[in-house]
Amino acid sequence: MNARLKALAGAGVSIWLDDLSRERIESGNLAGLIANDSVVGVTTNPTIFAAALSGGEAYAAQLRALGEVSPAEAIRQLWASDVRDACDLFGGVFTASGGSDGRVSIEVEPGLARDTDATIAQAAELYDLVGRQNVLIKIPATLEGLPAITASIAAGISVNVTLIFSVARYRAVMDAYLAGLEQAAAAGRDLSTIHSVASFFISRIDVEVDRRLVALGRADLCGKTAIASAKLVLAAHAETFGSDRFAALQAMGATVQRPLWASTGTKNPAYSDTLYVSDLIARDVVNTMPEKTLRAFGDHGELGDPLEGRAGEGRAVLDEVGAAGVDLDEVDAVLETEGVDKFVASWDEVVASVRAAQDALR
Repeated sequence: MNARLKALAGAGVSIWLDDLSRERIESGNLAGLIANDSVVGVTTNPTIFAAALSGGEAYAAQLRALGEVSPAEAIRQLWASDVRDACDLFGGVFTASGGSDGRVSIEVEPGLARDTDATIAQAAELYDLVGRQNVLIKIPATLEGLPAITASIAAGISVNVTLIFSVARYRAVMDAYLAGLEQAAAAGRDLSTIHSVASFFISRIDVEVDRRLVALGRADLCGKTAIASAKLVLAAHAETFGSDRFAALQAMGATVQRPLWASTGTKNPAYSDTLYVSDLIARDVVNTMPEKTLRAFGDHGELGDPLEGRAGEGRAVLDEVGAAGVDLDEVDAVLETEGVDKFVASWDEVVASVRAAQDALR
């Protein structure tokens, strides 16, 4: 067992891998990460699946067996097969953690990000298609996604809320989760089987804010906004899940929606390659990281100071960034739009690849 990654897990951080492919499953690589590197979950998205699909012939036989189906249906079947197999690999972790870890995510089509009803319908379809209790259905935290989160939780579907870039939207996500639990309770569902994580995107915040700070002549503030925001996320989380509202749900078996740090690979080469792991230590959080970042931390990563109780520091940084001329509400809107658009582009790439493969098979 890698000692540095074991120490990270011991500090309260659940280590999830932000990558999945059939090759990774069939080669034993994923099983090795579980056994040796404290990996207790997996996240994936359309960009990751596009890379997996382009990586070889692993999907050809299943694509041939699917026959005459639409490219979108073929993608769902191929992707769900990988997620199902990964869920089975994590079965022991899932049981040992009481359902908190051992989770594998699959995402609704990104083109549905502005369509509440279609998102609700596809979330249910994907949940049934994977057919594993430890699957998480990823739903974006757009304004249209918020009621879809509530409806899916109410239906007993565990959800990974994705593309969160601001503390305000994070608060709205927690409210959507609690509303879903309240509806589930009213319907007589077992709340203990419903889990959720809320994915707050880290490095993308610094990329966009840093660009603006440099243009404003305030490079001294670069690399601070994302971690400052994370400090406020933890404060908001403590407030919400320490409330009487949640206490009533918890008494009925409800579980806490954990914060998940996403986009934790360092994009600026001037920053430490473990920055968004070492400086995001807190208990009962998830950090989903690409394998490159995981390996870097396993090689030379160090545990930073825990983030809990440091909301004042975070607020001071965000106030200074705002005073320098950066409109953080505008940053949030830009990043959300870019995030959806990037996933849509990846989805379109996968559709084109599958269509070409189907044509070749014909």
